[in-house]
Amino acid sequence: MKKLINYSPKRGNGFLLGLLPFVLLLAVYLINSELRLAENPDDKLLPAFSQMADSMHRLAFEPSKRSGDYPFWSDTLSSLTRLGMGVAIAALLGLTMGVLTGALPVIGASFSPLLTVISLVPPLALLPILFIVFGLGEVSKVALIAIGITPFIARDMERRTREIPHEQLVKAQTLGANTSQILVRVLLPQVMPKLIDSVRLSLGAGWLFLIAAEAIAATDGLGYRIFLVRRYMSMDVILPYVAWITLLAFLFDIALAKLNDRLFPWHKEV
Repeated sequence: MKKLINYSPKRGNGFLLGLLPFVLLLAVYLINSELRLAENPDDKLLPAFSQMADSMHRLAFEPSKRSGDYPFWSDTLSSLTRLGMGVAIAALLGLTMGVLTGALPVIGASFSPLLTVISLVPPLALLPILFIVFGLGEVSKVALIAIGITPFIARDMERRTREIPHEQLVKAQTLGANTSQILVRVLLPQVMPKLIDSVRLSLGAGWLFLIAAEAIAATDGLGYRIFLVRRYMSMDVILPYVAWITLLAFLFDIALAKLNDRLFPWHKEV
């Protein structure tokens, strides 16, 4: 009899096994929702799918009487803009700081300890400071995302840079390369695919900081909408918004992975 530890499901079976937990969770939700609504039709904790569909249709396809915008799409656009700007700034800063501290010992000795200390500061604790310094506008929200994930990316880039064999640097210097040429032509191409992987890993934290900032001070955005309707216990809006955020995060992760494979097909381990 084959031991369980040695059993590896085939491709089709693996897909079904991966789908099974989602089907079970969906079934549990539907059963409990039906039971609660049968007992109390006004129950808001576990809304029926029809209730969620009606709410999302209203938010996505009916213009707001106040602004004329479609709330669902305007919330999505606002949140993605903030997230994109914050992640882009963090990626640029993290790449620059990580490569410099990892490649140049004098800079590493000076700034690596500071980078470690900064990475230990809870970014959400800085949110009131950011609101005081930058106000309640877009800058403070983008800054929170950038500050929150830059240390992680920078430390990862520093480690990845130091993993590059020293022999490559010696060979480049033997061929007459100076410091800037080594950084740009030897180190940078090798850490770029690692940067995309690092951004993928930091997106979860980026979403967290985005939702937190929007929940406290915003007039639009996915996080703003979730915390706006919670006072009315509108789970028919909250649950679809959470599912939408999850789907967006999943799609971004896949898109970055595909981008990495297309731009740097050689980075995969054989």
